[in-house]
Amino acid sequence: MRLRWTLSLIVLVPLAAGCAPPAVTPAAATPTPAAAAAPSLVGSAWRLKDLGEAAAIPGVEATLEFPAAGRAAGRGSCNRFFGTVEISGESIRFGPLAATKMACLDAASNAQETKYLESLQAVERFEFDGPALLLYPRGGGAPLRFVRK
Repeated sequence: MRLRWTLSLIVLVPLAAGCAPPAVTPAAATPTPAAAAAPSLVGSAWRLKDLGEAAAIPGVEATLEFPAAGRAAGRGSCNRFFGTVEISGESIRFGPLAATKMACLDAASNAQETKYLESLQAVERFEFDGPALLLYPRGGGAPLRFVRK
């Protein structure tokens, strides 16, 4: 009888162990920061807050939108603009931008629009700083800062 009991344990213990669910390790349960997806710019709309080291002109709206993958549009200050954009990881590069040709009401708005569109052509990377979008120019310098529209 003792032999039968011992044989039963030899057969049942490995079977019970094989039916147990696999152990989950903390590394497998928690996604790594690299695995977490970065927020997409597609479908987002932004308002210019700072143009490099200078604040945007109050009451003169300059915007940036990403209506679809590979597309950018917005308002320069006086005119609407549109064009292409390439985004890969944190890299961003605007293609040629086309704009309407309406006259600005004042020289300050015109100057801001010119600098803004030139600055967009010079950006090379972006990042999110809390709720803000920052676009950094090639060669360093202060970023363009945007807030959600």
